[in-house]
Amino acid sequence: MSEMNLVEAVRNGLHVEMGRDEDVIVYGEDVGVDGGVFRATKGLIDDYPDQVYDSPLAESGIIGTAVGMSAYGLKPVPEIQFSGFVYQGFHQLKQHLTRLRSRSRSAYSCQATIRTPYGGGIQALEHHSESFEAGYAHVPGLKVVIPSNPADTKGLLASSIRDPDPVLFMEPKQIYRAFSEEVPEGEHTVPLGEAEVVEDGEDVTVISWGAMLRDVKGAVKGMDVDAEVIDLRTISPLDTETIIDSVKRTGKAVIVQEAPRTGGMSSEITARINDEALLHLEAPVQRVTGYDVPYPMLAREDAYMPGEKRIRKGIEDAVNF
Repeated sequence: MSEMNLVEAVRNGLHVEMGRDEDVIVYGEDVGVDGGVFRATKGLIDDYPDQVYDSPLAESGIIGTAVGMSAYGLKPVPEIQFSGFVYQGFHQLKQHLTRLRSRSRSAYSCQATIRTPYGGGIQALEHHSESFEAGYAHVPGLKVVIPSNPADTKGLLASSIRDPDPVLFMEPKQIYRAFSEEVPEGEHTVPLGEAEVVEDGEDVTVISWGAMLRDVKGAVKGMDVDAEVIDLRTISPLDTETIIDSVKRTGKAVIVQEAPRTGGMSSEITARINDEALLHLEAPVQRVTGYDVPYPMLAREDAYMPGEKRIRKGIEDAVNF
């Protein structure tokens, strides 16, 4: 075991996977010599000069290149500097990357992992703080993975790279260097599509992912409530079974997301709870979310984020209904 923060876990995970498989190719804007905008790929080009490449500033080309690379047997891991720039390559992502298997009747799969920092909390510029994971979860054939801690980051990244189908790996940059924890050395995998119950409880189920999980844990820590906390880890496929099993026991649910309220993953999770556990509910499902406005500039960022205070209020509303 070694102490790592989240960005170090990304780097270590890439290093291990490139070492075990020479077909793993890392590329993107400034990922080589400069080590990426957040230094997640720092030093990789020195150890694997034939597997790390700097690309032009062209997101459509970066994602499009992954289609051809994968079709010829490589395992591309491109980086998009910020998730707000993925939109420039959305056509390649949705119309080609995720359709190669169905279009070829499974003659080809598209083994590609697109890494991108996402979310707010670091007072970045406009177009740098989007939390659009629900939009990508709506794309058939695309897995969407969002870790919340360093150990899961390394394990989920390895599983994503090894998965035969395309994965969008969204890294919550708010917690890139917020804390460190023990991370297994060498090869380490965490299965895709499996949520984790990080805290057991009987009074209420609190569901979240990414950077918001840290706020959830901080919120419940100071409350006189026995909360069960679930880290989804994978947005698509969604581990509905773990969610439903928990809600059937607690009878109450709170979902916390950084993204805007309308049409977000919290809405989909609420629908699934209503579909499969409605008669077990003792209170309406509470959603604690961002607002339906463009992501604000620096002075309003803290007010936009859910935060521990709003999370506590959501939990109290559920428990005291």
